[in-house]
Amino acid sequence: MDKLLALQMFVETVDARGFSAAARRLDLATSSVTRTIDGLETELGAVLLNRSTRQVTVSEAGAAYYQRARKILDAVSEADAMIADRGDTPVGQLRVSLPVAFGRRCIAPFLGRLLTMHPKLELDVTMTDEIVDLLGERIDVSIRLGSAASYDDVIARQIGTFRRYVVASPTYLQQHGSPESPMDLTAHACLRFSFGSNAQVWTFKRGEEELQVPVSGRLRANNMEMLYELVMSDSGIGLLPDWLVDADIHAGRLTVLFDHWTVNPNRATSAVTALYLPSQRGSRRVSAFLDFLAQIPGPMYRAMRVMPG
Repeated sequence: MDKLLALQMFVETVDARGFSAAARRLDLATSSVTRTIDGLETELGAVLLNRSTRQVTVSEAGAAYYQRARKILDAVSEADAMIADRGDTPVGQLRVSLPVAFGRRCIAPFLGRLLTMHPKLELDVTMTDEIVDLLGERIDVSIRLGSAASYDDVIARQIGTFRRYVVASPTYLQQHGSPESPMDLTAHACLRFSFGSNAQVWTFKRGEEELQVPVSGRLRANNMEMLYELVMSDSGIGLLPDWLVDADIHAGRLTVLFDHWTVNPNRATSAVTALYLPSQRGSRRVSAFLDFLAQIPGPMYRAMRVMPG
């Protein structure tokens, strides 16, 4: 039995929660995966996976074995990556996690250029606005907007900044009136991005002055582009990033409110941050991707400034 391959099949089956899904990830026949794991259990004399007609679950022994097997596979992967990253050319697969709207609008149009620049680099891109588990989901680098979660075992490198605007359509303002001060937002329908608790404040700063404005409304969503569409359809006032609304502001389709204030949701910042594990420090693939972000042209990156590593 190829023990390393057996461990990989077992770990993929646990992660995918089924033999068929694991086989698809590994590009193998389902029968090969089940047969190998059956052989692994026979060799160990223990049941690693509980099978039923509806699902596959991990046994107590399997859970303990999974943790050790995962560490072994990660160590092998890290060793391979270290060797591949020794040269000047990025080689191998880079798993990247991007925020949905930001990734689609600001990064995706240029990824082809990155692949052309580095013909031996492969990209596996995940689009999500959720905080990802870099180790558990095998992500090499995650790009996050706002205040990145602080973890002792994750490197957070700020690579740029952006600005958020409080915006509304001219039609909405004609129908509901234009708020004269940030506190007037409490009387308006504010469209909020979903994160944390339902309660949300927008923090306004102007010099040494700071206002905490509790905002509310009948709709919130976990997708920035949906909030953008709602603002554009005269449904309320939104707090949206410059890379999403600059063109509409310049064309007069959206009106900026309180332009002399900087504003962010709760205590969030306006940072663009790259997160990666300490094992990726010095990785040619990660460095190539971050260098690529610094070279992206266009108005969507007007406010971004790349920080030294």
